[in-house]
Amino acid sequence: MSLFVVDPEKCKKDNICVEECPARIIVMKEKNAAPVPVRHAEEYCIQCGHCVAVCPYDAISHSAMIPDACPPVQKELLLSPAQVEHALRSRRSIRTYRKKPVERETITKLIDIARYAPSGHNSQPVRWHIIYDREVVSELAGHVADWMRSLLKEQYEFAVSLHMDRVVAGWDAGMDPICRNAPHVIVTHAPKDDRAAPAACTIALSYLDLAAPSFGLGACWAGYFNAAATMWSPMQEALGLPKGDTCFGSMMIGYPKYAYHRLPLRNEPHITWR
Repeated sequence: MSLFVVDPEKCKKDNICVEECPARIIVMKEKNAAPVPVRHAEEYCIQCGHCVAVCPYDAISHSAMIPDACPPVQKELLLSPAQVEHALRSRRSIRTYRKKPVERETITKLIDIARYAPSGHNSQPVRWHIIYDREVVSELAGHVADWMRSLLKEQYEFAVSLHMDRVVAGWDAGMDPICRNAPHVIVTHAPKDDRAAPAACTIALSYLDLAAPSFGLGACWAGYFNAAATMWSPMQEALGLPKGDTCFGSMMIGYPKYAYHRLPLRNEPHITWR
């Protein structure tokens, strides 16, 4: 089929798909005529599916997706502003986990949700690397501790400003202030030269982070882990990402040991208007 096909019986010629196409590759050449692709539309299409999703009449089928393959929006499942506010305010960074591992199917489902996060030009560059074995998580945390020791020798003031001295002391005392004894760590990665990847990985992990509580899970951004994965060659070798890829975000995940019962306060937002 061509880039997209419009059913003339269903199409209402209302211009919705024309206005909503982010690449501006859909036009209506004649009044009361069905929309058509512009010249070289295949080259500019980002396969976002907006045209299929926005049509109220299921009149347009894209070569990459047809209406029947795209589930309808269920309005009864859409969240109210109050529900969204409560969900976001009640989300906590979890740093104390139960020893129970998370089922692989659950982690896979979380990633399946997170893959719908937006990415620049709909490039979808995010790749997922799961450190599932707790012993491997601990081994990698040890590499993070070694990286911190090197910084304490070479850039002491900087390392101390990030409390790396305390982290290393805790690690040497048998604690895990790096990965917090989380059973698993989820790593997002992509080719290091992909300019869309840093933001895409961050947004995708944010989706995963916000979805985790609905599965009874807790998550926490693994900042120390991620920094070592981008700067410490022994850590990079142990992490084992594909050649040419780099880590763009890491997150601890597991079942929380404790529940939270209040919504803590935060600073008032600083807002300017123009």
